[in-house]
Amino acid sequence: MISPSFAGPAVFPRPFETGLGRLVAEFGLRPVEYATTRAHATPAERAADVNAAFADPSVKAVFASIGGEDQITVLPYLDCEVIRANPKPFFGMSDNTSLLLYLWNTGIVGYHGGLIMTTFGRPHGISPLSADSVRAALFGPREYELRPAPEFKTVDQDWAAEETWRTPPPMEPGTGWIWHRPDRVVEGVSWGGCVEILAWHLMADSEIQEDPAAYDGCVLFLETSEEMPPGTEIYRTLRNMGERGLLRRFPALLWGRPKTWAFDRRNEPAERARYATEQREAVLRALAEYAPGTMAVFDVDFGHTDPQLTLPYGGRIRVDGPARRISVTY
Repeated sequence: MISPSFAGPAVFPRPFETGLGRLVAEFGLRPVEYATTRAHATPAERAADVNAAFADPSVKAVFASIGGEDQITVLPYLDCEVIRANPKPFFGMSDNTSLLLYLWNTGIVGYHGGLIMTTFGRPHGISPLSADSVRAALFGPREYELRPAPEFKTVDQDWAAEETWRTPPPMEPGTGWIWHRPDRVVEGVSWGGCVEILAWHLMADSEIQEDPAAYDGCVLFLETSEEMPPGTEIYRTLRNMGERGLLRRFPALLWGRPKTWAFDRRNEPAERARYATEQREAVLRALAEYAPGTMAVFDVDFGHTDPQLTLPYGGRIRVDGPARRISVTY
């Protein structure tokens, strides 16, 4: 257990401790906390925990407690040789896109998903779809078919409120996936993550391969956070990827179901639907201009909404357009 970004367990211990308990009771794992897991720490101190977790032969997998917003500052302190010599599964998403990018460039497959506080510490139990995919990822290797969520949640509950732990989370009926140009089968190595974090790396020229051909044939997967960037920002980020020669390298794109509600933007259903449509239209506009041949699937449940499917990062993803199926290899 590490907190390479925000020390969420120090602020909200209940979902973290709930998640640890489920790791033991439902998955048979033994959690080991590193020094900064519940402590606000410097980037160098957090990096030391990452290095130590990978170096320790008794540790079989590494989990991030939660995301954050400054993990890009941790990367310069990582020991690439130690991590490369001790490959193991790392589970994280959101700001952990930074570490997943780093591992991809190091040749280590990571896992987008499986945060302790949100996936495992979810009030009233782990979502069955989340539990099934993270279990498959943990105890693979195996091929695993993703399924559209029968219900989902985008409205958050306050971890500090006792009512949250007494009342089941508010779920909405699933809407299925939306397919664009599903006329082929694409299988490739996965790359992507949270759009906002990826944009920071593009701006900093950090962890992005200099030759765009490094991404030829990869399956791109992207999702957005609770900051809910407007459609114009999404379009501009993808446009910049297009101008860099990146976007057209990906023959398939998986787009996560957008987060459409936050505590500082409590959108009503109509506003949530309008935002999701605006985001999808921004993506399609960028694809039309820079990657017209790319197949895309929208509203796949691997992002900041619930449930959270776990995707391999640097592993294989197969997108079968004619059959409308998506499978991953853990």
